Amino acid sequence: MYEYIAGKIILKSATNLVVDCGGIGYNLNISLNTFSKVELNAVQKIYTHLAIKEDSHSLYGFADEEERRLFRLLITVNGIGASTARMILSSLNPAELQEAIVQGNAPVLQSIKGIGSKSAQRIIIDLKDKILKTDSTSVAAPIATAPSIRQEALSALLTLGFAKNAAEKSIDSVLRNKGTSLSVEDLIKSALVHL
Repeated sequence: MYEYIAGKIILKSATNLVVDCGGIGYNLNISLNTFSKVELNAVQKIYTHLAIKEDSHSLYGFADEEERRLFRLLITVNGIGASTARMILSSLNPAELQEAIVQGNAPVLQSIKGIGSKSAQRIIIDLKDKILKTDSTSVAAPIATAPSIRQEALSALLTLGFAKNAAEKSIDSVLRNKGTSLSVEDLIKSALVHL
């Protein structure tokens, strides 16, 4: 229904964007991959996917068409909903995800919250041929510097469904081991490994 929304990014968190387009603020659910590619107060084109369920209509946003294509492929897999697809794209960038699927690397997929061995195998079986048919590239995410990366990472993990205590312990462990110069995206990805 909506192909994209072009407007000013007026609010940005690790899990959501608000895009002002013609005086209307669109709230978009995003992955960490998209989070790393959009800039607050910049005018950008965000590709969209409208997910309709019995009790809600949710708009998902993507910094590029490639990530949206992978999201749409993921939700065609039995048992993978929009929230799980977003979790997958928050844990792996598009290039890493495609590589794991094409190589049949189930352990990489199983390292993502909510993906067990059956789901990982189903993703590989259902999507391997579809991914091999298209060539794609991925742009490395820029490093974000913000004093509140711990709080933003914690907020993202809570939104993704993790318990606060476990999320805080995981984030603090990563910060102790890897330092505080991590981007929010890298901090969340590293914390996800420990959860």
